[in-house]
Amino acid sequence: MKFLYTATGIIVFSFLVTNLKAQYKTNAQNLVTTNEDSLSNGSNQSKTVISGYGSAFYQRDFNKAVSSATLERAVLFVGHRFNEKISLFTELEIENAKVEGGEGGEVAMEQAYLKFNLKPNQYLVAGLFVPRIGILNENHLPVNFNGVERPIVETLVIPATWRELGVAFYGTLNNLPLTYDVALMNGLNSANFEHGSGFREGRAEGSNALANNLAVTAAVQYNVSYFKFQVSGYAGGTVGLNQHSADSLGLDNGAFGTPLYLGEADIQFAKNGVSAKALGTYVAYPDADKVNVAYAKNIGSGMYGAYAEVGYDWLYKKQKTVQFITFVRGEMLDLNSSLPAEPKGIYDGTQKQTHIIAGFSYLPIPNVVIKADVRILHTGPQNPELVINPAPNAIPYKQDNQFLNIGIGYSF
Repeated sequence: MKFLYTATGIIVFSFLVTNLKAQYKTNAQNLVTTNEDSLSNGSNQSKTVISGYGSAFYQRDFNKAVSSATLERAVLFVGHRFNEKISLFTELEIENAKVEGGEGGEVAMEQAYLKFNLKPNQYLVAGLFVPRIGILNENHLPVNFNGVERPIVETLVIPATWRELGVAFYGTLNNLPLTYDVALMNGLNSANFEHGSGFREGRAEGSNALANNLAVTAAVQYNVSYFKFQVSGYAGGTVGLNQHSADSLGLDNGAFGTPLYLGEADIQFAKNGVSAKALGTYVAYPDADKVNVAYAKNIGSGMYGAYAEVGYDWLYKKQKTVQFITFVRGEMLDLNSSLPAEPKGIYDGTQKQTHIIAGFSYLPIPNVVIKADVRILHTGPQNPELVINPAPNAIPYKQDNQFLNIGIGYSF
């Protein structure tokens, strides 16, 4: 079974790379336009706008011999244009269909902000918004990315749909295809960091955020010919406690106390039905040792992730709206690529991972997608020091695993 999946991935990859040499025509990759987009760019003159997106999937975990199915998320957007200068954007998300007794799924605001148009190429947003970090964070509609699952690197290293409270300024140069932005928002909460998920659980996401500490993000995008280049970064404090509480735990407070830094660069290409993208990111957490002592954690002082993907739309020459895209993506990450020197962290080999994903996306119309893929996972060895009170029925850890994913998605 493993050989079959690996061989299939290699064959698909080789075929797609061959297609990179196909005849070229202009094919700028356009993200699907929704009612939310039309409100944002001013093309929709309605006062109130309804929009949304959602996805559901089936997954088979071959090591555990377990299958699962879930309505992954359903999101409803409501926006309102007060006038030509001011608009409201709100998005309510339900994950895994229901929340019962505080368990199961999640109900959360994915965004809730006011947009203030300034000059034709400049605007401000204020409230709960998604900063421009990576490829997926802003463009996470299921019709906009290949694969049933979101890229692993942009889920664990750069947490997907990362949103916080703050204010951001966006602009585009008049004489160059260059877009820029800078944002100020609340920082992270290191008390909630968890081993195995990076800093993902430290996000406030608009819920009672500790705002003694702050963060700054910035990004620059440059579009030329069939390429889009981007670099983005984040720097923020992870301790929102007052001075007395922080001192008692041996932590540095203040606006940027006990800081975390993230840097990211990516490139996207689209032409003649061929698409490709690559992303790399690194997170530095120099004071991880202090947090590990204060909260009995095992957080790394550095983590990295990178992926590359190539895809081909087989209906590019025949159809204007119908798409059948085959793709392959390779990902690598390590959530504890470096550890604090003293006290020494415990390395977890399972957090060093490589993923190979190969599959297809069929879009009968631009706003609906049917997807399927196979994901092959390889990790480092499990560290016995981290295995505490294993369940009696726990199966032995295997460094290799395969997953079959089938899903649907929509946006409007």
